[in-house]
This record gives sequence, structure tokens and C-alpha cells, in this order.
Amino acid sequence: MGVDFHEYVVTRRQPLLRLAYLLTGDAHLAEDVVQTALLRAFRQWRRVSRADQPDAYVRRMVVNAYVDGKRRRSSTEAPTAPVDLPAVASGPDHGDAHAERTVMWAALAGLPRVQRAVLVLRFYEDLDDARIAELLGSTPSTVRSNASRALATLRKEWTRV
Repeated sequence: MGVDFHEYVVTRRQPLLRLAYLLTGDAHLAEDVVQTALLRAFRQWRRVSRADQPDAYVRRMVVNAYVDGKRRRSSTEAPTAPVDLPAVASGPDHGDAHAERTVMWAALAGLPRVQRAVLVLRFYEDLDDARIAELLGSTPSTVRSNASRALATLRKEWTRV
């Protein structure tokens, strides 16, 4: 038999949260996405633990939980940008870098869920188009199209600043 579910969660929860945070842009929503995925994984753990790559299986569940968007944000919720601690008085001014990150997070938050997932899987998870297509249940050409559209949107937002 494969790995124990509790052991899996203890060792893999943080990487799953990082992935979910990059997908959602919000720490609390990332927790919800991971919790949803882990609940699904727990219900199917006998099959998941016997898979060739249980972690890939659960990561797909995280991506699916995000893309499905069953826990939609209410109109009063908004994703939060990463918080930077104030610079030490004698340190360099990081205001421009913080402003750039804020613009980038806002632009990412404005992307459709699938496009954002494609960018996160490509640039954070370092997956190729075929693997991303497999995770999202689409084709490599659709992945390339979504990536192209997402990057064009980000470029447009970036040049507006």
C-alpha cells in the first residue's frame, strides 16, 4: 500500500498551499482550496495512494478545486497583495518594487481562472504544455493559447502603469 494520508498531509501541505496561493492570490482562499482538495483526496485515498505519483494526483485536485471555483468570492472580498515589512530607515527604498508587485498581483487577479492556472503551472511549477494540458483536461494548443492571452493581458496592464 502507498503512503499514509496523515503522513502525506504533514509533508506536502505547505507546497500545496504555496501552489494554491499563487493560483488564488489570497491566503485564506488558498487554505479553502487546499482543504477542498485534501477532502477529495481523503475520500479517494486508497486509489490516490496507489497512483504512480500521488502528489501529482493531489496537485491536480488543487488546480481543479481552484478552476472549478465552487467557493466563489463574495463581492466584498478581494485578493490581498503580499505584505512587505517597512524598510529599515537606513535601508534602500523598496517602494517601486512593492508597487510593481501590487500591479502584478492585481493583473493576475484579473485573469480568468484557467489563464492564471496556466501561468502558475508553467512558470511556478515549471510544467510543459503537455503536462499542463493533462492537469487541466485540455490540449497543449489550448494551453499555449491561454498562456498567450494571459501574457498579452499582463503586458497590457504592465504598460498602462
